Amino acid sequence: MTQGPTRGRAAFRPRPTLPRAVAPPPGPPPCPAPPHMASCLLAGERLTRALLPGGELELEQLPPKLREELEAALGEKHKGGDGTSGHAHLVPFRLIRELHRYLRERESTLYLHELLEGSEIYLPEVVKPPRNPELVARLEKIKIQLANEEYKRITRNVTCQDSRHGGTLSDLGKQVRSVKALVITIFNFIVTVAAAFVCTYLGSQYVFTEMASRILAALIVASVVGLAELYVMVQAMEGELGEL
Repeated sequence: MTQGPTRGRAAFRPRPTLPRAVAPPPGPPPCPAPPHMASCLLAGERLTRALLPGGELELEQLPPKLREELEAALGEKHKGGDGTSGHAHLVPFRLIRELHRYLRERESTLYLHELLEGSEIYLPEVVKPPRNPELVARLEKIKIQLANEEYKRITRNVTCQDSRHGGTLSDLGKQVRSVKALVITIFNFIVTVAAAFVCTYLGSQYVFTEMASRILAALIVASVVGLAELYVMVQAMEGELGEL
């Protein structure tokens, strides 16, 4: 006879132990935040007076740990003054959140926004790193060099004098040679066109008997020769201007 399945006792499993929270060391709470991010509150006079003996927070029976941290942040000795300068009056946002959570749990009629009247968000001053003098001098030198190169590029086609050749006599001789070459080119153009016209006019008398036909033929040939000479002259002038 077989026995039915018996229900055994469940195996005992120990509960995992959680790490205990370590209390932070006593003293003024720091503001661990990047230098460009606000993480503290500049306590106003209302919050400072509320923590004094007989103040509004004393009636709320704050936890000893929270009260010690607030007193350390606001300064143990509450002297008269504006209370808007000095590191002793900086309260981290963490303590403000804990105070708000505690007041909500107690269902207190003292609201956080009333305590924070006159308080301001503390923005840390951004400290600019000092500039390297050698790097600054090098950047200024590069900037001047680039400006000179840009000026030379802009005025490259404005001036006709080459800065590499000093002296007025050499510049004057170069200009005289350029003008002389231009005059010779124009004179050759006129002589060539006139010679083509005369040769065609005299040679066409063996082909045409009428004066009008001979003049028309001479004009056509002179025009073709003139266009060819004009093209060559323009190319030569562009080359000379480019050299200038």
